[in-house]
Amino acid sequence: MIKFGYTIAYVDNVDDELTFFEKAFGVERRFVDPSGDYGELDTGDTILAFASHELGQSNFPAGYVKGTPDQPMGVEIAMVTDDVNTVHIKALEHGAKELRGPVEKPWGQTVSYVATPSGVLLEICSPVNPG
Repeated sequence: MIKFGYTIAYVDNVDDELTFFEKAFGVERRFVDPSGDYGELDTGDTILAFASHELGQSNFPAGYVKGTPDQPMGVEIAMVTDDVNTVHIKALEHGAKELRGPVEKPWGQTVSYVATPSGVLLEICSPVNPG
């Protein structure tokens, strides 16, 4: 059996990224490595975690591409809410950079895009109504 367990984003400062998610979205810390190079948020069955670029360099000696607020990576994390506009503004107030303000998609979902302070591409969206 295989289960999707983690999404880990490599960031400039793990504590700063965890703090951003706590303040912007009210998500609590689940675990932080004593070194401060790795931390997890309490996001349910699938864990959202952050690791330092230093840890990334030790994991990937050949290197990897780092995202920035101006040029986020081509992978996004989605936070689902019934109030995209309010959450979008709150994310901006806590240091996110607006990439695209809230828009309604043809299928009825409202979405916005921001980059977190470390450059993680973040979608703030309403639930998809498959019916």
